[in-house]
Amino acid sequence: HIEFNEVPEKCLVCSAGKDAFSEDAEAIKKPADADNLTDGDKKHIPQIVIVKECGLIPDGTCTDVHARIGEIEHVMTEDHYIKYLDFYLDYKFISRIWLSPESCHPAAALHLNAPSGKITVVENCNVHGSWMAEADI
Repeated sequence: HIEFNEVPEKCLVCSAGKDAFSEDAEAIKKPADADNLTDGDKKHIPQIVIVKECGLIPDGTCTDVHARIGEIEHVMTEDHYIKYLDFYLDYKFISRIWLSPESCHPAAALHLNAPSGKITVVENCNVHGSWMAEADI
């Protein structure tokens, strides 16, 4: 996973030690022109929807975060697919959702116990690398 501020003592996904992390300015792919997205950009940038009223946990403390990969839905074939989506709250890692090609749509949802903050979704395409988007709760 990606760390935005400081490196943790161990990875929250695989438990690797701090020394396993490396800095990579190119870790997140970005469109060449944010005002003129290509179809490739539109298939990789996560789309985030925040729903303040959670349908599953109706006690008033739950916020739903829905993430879909691509304005144009990304393919999910054996050779080209979204491997996982990482979710961050205020730049701190909170969850990874793994996806299986041919069995899943490139989308996921979380039910957060957070009334505010910034959500970041980082997706990883097995062919085109990692892309991200952010939204305020």
